[in-house]
Amino acid sequence: MTTKTQTKLDTSFKKEVYEGLTTFPKYLSSKYFYDKAGDKLFQDIMAMPEYYLTDCEFEILETHTEPIAEYFRGKENGFDLIELGAGDGKKTKILLKHLSENNFNFVYKPIDISQNAIDSLSEKLEEELPNVEVDPEIGEYFEVLERLKEYNSRKKVIVVLGSNIGNLLHPRAIDFLSKLKDTMQEDDMLFMGFDQKKKPETILNAYSDETGITAAFNKNILVRVNRELDANFDVESFKHWETYDPESGTAKSFLVATKQMEVTVNELDLTIQFDPWETIHTEISQKYTDKVVDWLADESGLEIETSFTDSKGYYKNYVFKRKNA
Repeated sequence: MTTKTQTKLDTSFKKEVYEGLTTFPKYLSSKYFYDKAGDKLFQDIMAMPEYYLTDCEFEILETHTEPIAEYFRGKENGFDLIELGAGDGKKTKILLKHLSENNFNFVYKPIDISQNAIDSLSEKLEEELPNVEVDPEIGEYFEVLERLKEYNSRKKVIVVLGSNIGNLLHPRAIDFLSKLKDTMQEDDMLFMGFDQKKKPETILNAYSDETGITAAFNKNILVRVNRELDANFDVESFKHWETYDPESGTAKSFLVATKQMEVTVNELDLTIQFDPWETIHTEISQKYTDKVVDWLADESGLEIETSFTDSKGYYKNYVFKRKNA
C-alpha cells in the first residue's frame, strides 16, 4: 500500500525513486548505488577474489594492448576515445598509457553518472598520465547519446567496459546499442565488454560475497534515499538476495524486507508499506554467449569485427562497427 500527496518530481532521482517505489513489484535503479560511498564499495567489490570480471578484463587489456590500440588508431587527425561509465578508469589506464607512450593522437573523454568518480579520475590522470588530454563529462548513458553525435569531425572510439551492458535486459540493450549505432559513422567503432555464461556457482559467488560488500553496495541506494530525500528506511531490516537463471543468463539482485514496515519519503510526500519478505528489485547482470552478442549486434545495426577473451574464456571484449546499409 502507498499513500501520497501531490509533489514535485523535479530531478531524475526523485522521479525514478517515486516510480520504483509506487510500482508492484517495487524496484530501484542500480545506477543510484553510486555516490562517494558507493564508488568506494564498488572498488572493494572489484578487488574481491570472487568478482572475476575485473581480473578477466584486466588480463584481456594487458595481453592484447597493442592489437586493441591498433583497432583504435585513427587517420591523420586522430580519434576521440569516449568511455561510458568510466568509473575509476583503472582498466582504461592500461590503454591510455600505451596510447600516450606511442604518440597516438587522441582525446580521452570519460563519462560517468558519479561526479565523485569523474573528479577523482581526472585528478589521477593529471598526475599519472599528464600527456593525455582529458575532457570529462557527467551524465548517464541515455542522456549522452545525443551529444555523441556532435563528435563527427574525426573517428570516434566508444568504450564500455565492465560488462555494463549487462545492466540492461535484451530489449533495452538493443535500444541502447541502436542509439549508439546512430551516433557512429563508417570509421567509428564500439569496444564493449560482455560477461560470458559459465558455471552458475561462479556467477552467484561474484554477486553474493560472504563478506557483505555487495549487500552494502545494494543497500547504499536506501542510504541515499534516506539522506537525499529525507526518508526513514531501516536499512538493516532489508536482506540482499541474489538469483541466477542459467537459461536466460540473467542474474538478479533484490533487497528483501525481513519484517512489515512503513517507510516515509518526505521529499516525495510518500508513505510506503512493506509486507514481510516483499522485494525491491535493484539490479540485473546479464550473461552472454557469442550467439547472443551477434544477435544483439544484428538487431541494432552493428556487426562484430573481432573479439578478445581471457585465458579462462569467462569474459570477452568485442569490437563492433556500424553495419553497411
